[in-house]
Amino acid sequence: MLSPFGQMFKDNGYQLGNDRDAPIYQSPAYWPIALRITPNWHLERNQNTVVDGPAGSDTQTLATVTTRGFDYSGMDMLTAGTLAKNFSFLLVPSADETGAFHFESANVRFDNILGSSWFNLKVGKFELDNLLSEKRILTLSANGGYYQNYHFQPWLAVGTPSPAYVFGIGDNQLGIEWMGHSKNDRTRVSASLLQGTDGNPDFQAGNGGAAGRAYEGFISASQAFEVPGLGLQRVGGFAYFGQAPTFPEYTQGGDAIFGTGIGNQAYYRAGFIGMWYFKKLDLTTMYFYGHDSVYLATGTPSNLGTDGLPEGAHAPSWNGALFETHYTANPQLILIQRYELIRMKQQALDSNPGDLGNVDALTFGFRYYPFINSRAGFAFSNEYSIVWNRKVQYSPTTGLPIDLTSSSLFFGIDFAF
Repeated sequence: MLSPFGQMFKDNGYQLGNDRDAPIYQSPAYWPIALRITPNWHLERNQNTVVDGPAGSDTQTLATVTTRGFDYSGMDMLTAGTLAKNFSFLLVPSADETGAFHFESANVRFDNILGSSWFNLKVGKFELDNLLSEKRILTLSANGGYYQNYHFQPWLAVGTPSPAYVFGIGDNQLGIEWMGHSKNDRTRVSASLLQGTDGNPDFQAGNGGAAGRAYEGFISASQAFEVPGLGLQRVGGFAYFGQAPTFPEYTQGGDAIFGTGIGNQAYYRAGFIGMWYFKKLDLTTMYFYGHDSVYLATGTPSNLGTDGLPEGAHAPSWNGALFETHYTANPQLILIQRYELIRMKQQALDSNPGDLGNVDALTFGFRYYPFINSRAGFAFSNEYSIVWNRKVQYSPTTGLPIDLTSSSLFFGIDFAF
């Protein structure tokens, strides 16, 4: 989470607003780059995992599968700053654990156009301008390192996840963003026009691998206000309006040709966020709503019409919520707790159990910073996270829908230099 100063510095394009913001005024020895990686020990436990029985693959049973050991995360290389006054940039080349590189962020922003803080344009790949940032999340485990609501997509049926289009509101996206803010940064608004590839280049996303030709949109707004004795509080709302193709116009050797997806169908996500501060304790609350086209949820090409849909098919919708607290005992020690829930309002199929795909997720832990300075960061990151996915598969022994439960225990050294 950003302090009021940090939020203003970011919204001003990494500028202090004086006459020395251009990089030519910085020391020639200064290079604005940071390298971040997290060596760790972790334990992953997956309950109700379907495995082969003693007789081999002809018989199956349920087991709790546990793995543990030393590991390391992917690596981020972060660099950001100004190219000239009111011309700023962010570049984050990232590698996964195997060393395969991609670009997490790559954008340029034109700040204070016509001398107005209400006129800023960003172009490239960037994080959506939402109050609750997944990129600044304090928990790092396999189950707790992202927000469930941001990435949830409904199940088609028990044991069969929907052949979902690729999308996550917590993912960085490709496009252009207008953002405006008041001089004191209390009022903020933004609108983005985005490519429907979930941030992937060369149109490599969508149903069947063929991204559509339509654009998508994201809007957000927030307002901060002072509560005497408690500090600055923030409330805001957001909405994402997307379209995903349901079949490719052209194929080659049976595979979809990138960028030729057609038969676009709509989906959207919306919500409200509040950030509440009570001296050393802060609480973030979020209400989340999602809705998908019946064609996207069932993986049905839209040119087949309603006759092509499975019997009893519907456009699924769901509600979600988040409650996250941080207690800053002192500048070096932060206690963390987060609970998320997702509840299906309308299933994709009448035959589905009413609670198919419901999610409950609990994460708690702490981060301890042995030292803090402007050139390096070091933290001990310790957490436990558990996620319950309701009735998402059939038991091979009883034939009844059962829950999947996954948990992570994580001890890491998170450092940046």
